[in-house]
Amino acid sequence: MIKRNKKTILIGLLSTVVASFVISTSAQAENETDTSSQKSKLESYIKFTKVLNLIDDQYVDELNTSDLVDKALKGLLSNLDAHSSFMDKKSFSELNVQTNGEFGGLGISIGMKNGVLTIIAPLDGTPADKAGVKSGDIILKIDDKSTLGMTIDEAVGFMRGKPQTDTLLTIVRENEAKPLEIKITRDIIKIQSVYAKKIGDDILYLHISSFDQKVVKDIQEAMEKEQNRTGIVLDLRNNPGGLLDQAVGVVDLFVDEGVIVSQKGRNKEENIEFEADRENSNTATPIVVLVNAGSASASEIVSGALQDKRRAIVVGEKTFGKGSVQVVMPVGEGEALRLTVARYYLPSGRTIQAVGVTPDIIVHPGKVTRDNNSSFVIKERDLKKHLKGELEKIEGKTIDKEKEELLNKTIITKEQIYDDAQLKSAIDMLRVLMITARNQQEK
Repeated sequence: MIKRNKKTILIGLLSTVVASFVISTSAQAENETDTSSQKSKLESYIKFTKVLNLIDDQYVDELNTSDLVDKALKGLLSNLDAHSSFMDKKSFSELNVQTNGEFGGLGISIGMKNGVLTIIAPLDGTPADKAGVKSGDIILKIDDKSTLGMTIDEAVGFMRGKPQTDTLLTIVRENEAKPLEIKITRDIIKIQSVYAKKIGDDILYLHISSFDQKVVKDIQEAMEKEQNRTGIVLDLRNNPGGLLDQAVGVVDLFVDEGVIVSQKGRNKEENIEFEADRENSNTATPIVVLVNAGSASASEIVSGALQDKRRAIVVGEKTFGKGSVQVVMPVGEGEALRLTVARYYLPSGRTIQAVGVTPDIIVHPGKVTRDNNSSFVIKERDLKKHLKGELEKIEGKTIDKEKEELLNKTIITKEQIYDDAQLKSAIDMLRVLMITARNQQEK
């Protein structure tokens, strides 16, 4: 999401709207030769204002003109595409809070897919995540309100509320015989964007849950802390996106030249290329990127750019396919338009919108099958750890839960790896890349 404060659109009373349409059209007609097209535009503007006047005069209930115009604007923007919208004061305020990394609600990112309200991903550790909401779930109802015809902003408004209050989502999930009802208790959502852990002695695991304004800084700190790591797993699964500059910054950490992403729109001023310019970028450490259907927008830019530049191997499932650019333009006191003005294009020139990023290696989620009779090959250190745990049980000792939780925050265990087939495949691929890189250095 890009915020633009320089553009303002002043919306006044209905008469002012009519006058501005006529003046604007007349000014354009002087500079354009296609008078037929201009006449058609003028007739359309007049028709629009006539309809507003008729509703204002004849509708069964008396209406406030400002409310009527707001409703018209909401309908207009929602019919352009799934991501454009007219934001009133409440919606605009919530957007500002969300991009700063803390907001109230359920902790899910939603989007329109195939014309229906779909969950892109639940954010880690949030009420929605704990309640069992999954990427790809279709929201059928929010409490007693059907989502058919509902906009994204309207859905967000219904799902947010006071902390410790409940909302009931009725969802349709693939391979489930009937809709599921999931009760979720709202809470203040505090996002930890980057989780850094160790895998063995030589791999740094970086899970980016969303692209807020601290992502690049957090990744830099994690890499500086673990400088002896010779491989990186970048996990972007269920990452719904966020700030463009952070996505560009993450790619810039690992490439040192060329276009990272470009955006192209109807107006030339929206045609922008974002190039790598970071000095001392890490261009040598092998990287594997994990993605799935919950990876959208900024996470698709990162995975797609690293893939196009042959800087990383992408593993997992095809991404969501949200590659359009929205600009937030204030239109009054506390109100704004969120308008799609361009589309993103990856370094190779391919688009993300409605297409997504296809991994180099397709791996579906699930557990890794293991031979239960192979326990005799267990490593000595694992055996000693297991026997120590059994001894503590016999002697009545309790495991230090705080130490256990601390370890879970800093390392990924063998059991966690085998419970995640996508992660296991990523690690296996990364180790091949690490061996190849080491052999090339030794030549």
